[in-house]
Amino acid sequence: MTKVLFVVSECAPLIKTGGLADVAGALPLALAAYGDEVRVLLPGYRAVMEKLGKTKVLQTYKDLFGGSAKLRSCTVAGLDLLVIDAPHLYDRDGGIYSDVAGEDWDDNPERFAALSYVAAIIADKGAGTWTPDIVHGHDWQAGLTPEYLQAAGVDVPFVFTVHNIAFHGNTSADRIAALKLDTARFNAEHFEFWGQVSALKAALMGADKITTVSRTYAEELLTPEFGIGMDGVLRHRKSDLSGIVNGIDEAIWNPATDPNIKPYKTAAGKAANKKALQKTFGLGTSNGPLCVLVSRLTEQKGLDLLLEALPELLKQGGQLALLGSGDPRLEVALLEVAAGQENVSVKIGYDEALSHQMMAGGDVILVPSRFEPCGLTQLYGLRYGTLPLVALTGGLADTVINASPAALARGVATGLQFFPVTSQALANAFARLGGLYKQPEVWKSMQRNAMAQPVGWETSAAEYHAIYASLI
Repeated sequence: MTKVLFVVSECAPLIKTGGLADVAGALPLALAAYGDEVRVLLPGYRAVMEKLGKTKVLQTYKDLFGGSAKLRSCTVAGLDLLVIDAPHLYDRDGGIYSDVAGEDWDDNPERFAALSYVAAIIADKGAGTWTPDIVHGHDWQAGLTPEYLQAAGVDVPFVFTVHNIAFHGNTSADRIAALKLDTARFNAEHFEFWGQVSALKAALMGADKITTVSRTYAEELLTPEFGIGMDGVLRHRKSDLSGIVNGIDEAIWNPATDPNIKPYKTAAGKAANKKALQKTFGLGTSNGPLCVLVSRLTEQKGLDLLLEALPELLKQGGQLALLGSGDPRLEVALLEVAAGQENVSVKIGYDEALSHQMMAGGDVILVPSRFEPCGLTQLYGLRYGTLPLVALTGGLADTVINASPAALARGVATGLQFFPVTSQALANAFARLGGLYKQPEVWKSMQRNAMAQPVGWETSAAEYHAIYASLI
């Protein structure tokens, strides 16, 4: 049995802002099937503390970056949790990374240094009677862990997963002492990045193995376009870098048992859900595909491209039902289009139950991202027989089989991909989509293929297990 400490800033079902939380909540359970025992170290945000129930205090800290704190253990939804109860760092209004105005917390460097620091203490002294064989950090919030491990003389292997390279966790060099870092290691070989302290670089340089969330994204990260300043570091560590695609929780995302929808086992059951979804969004019937999109509304997610290409979808008789929030300019633009188009409906915000209903009722799930490390919505779409139309990038390239002439001839296509990632290419994909939708037998075949695709964690968990085993 390999004992693994996950070090994460969010974890479903306790706290979630994105796909990282889904991975942190599902992967530990999948690893258990391979004999790995995972405990998840998580900050004690107010929303987390409210969901814990009975806990046991394992450690106390007199001064954890500005105040006293406790390490609590408990089990929630089958997950063994270690929670840092530090009110001065985590008990506050607003989000987990930003305040009520959407601005990053000024003390984020200390807040997440504390997460990494406690991880190193656990690796050194254990949590109760439990001591990890491997420490597995996720994204920059866990990035300083190898620095604290080194400072404590702890020889425990550190695995680091990049979920999104865009976030570096950089801060001013005048914080080195406050972050309990060694000034002698403020150099290019450790955590210095263009004169700043970089938590992400500390992890990339200090990890024994580096993973990211799809094989294509691992390759993209080696290029200036996608590496966002860290491509040189990753080329330096290329021999230790691998891509492992994410999975989804197949119990939660299961059209046969989903309590949020009218359950179905074959794509034929989608018709009733489509009718219900059109009613929910105030859409009538149409002779084209109902496209759904559940996303943060940002340019990275390609929403501006969608706005430009949308006339082609409508020309094909298609409809759009969109759920999301983000850039106010995109929100306004989308609402304006919806106000003038009877086949476009937009809901600003997020609703978990509605997102399930959209997967069940949609014909197509749109993911037009400029870059996408892995992506989960296309996997939900496959599971529900909602064909993904995606940009050819990152995990979208690895998980969707494009409806090319060869794939259609072999009967293996599961969706559509477009490249380059431009509005014109997306419009061309909408034209192809319209043609495919008018061929019922081809469409049904693609739906069957999609629903048969493996989208769970079994294969990916085995790859992580193999990495852990190679380090012990």
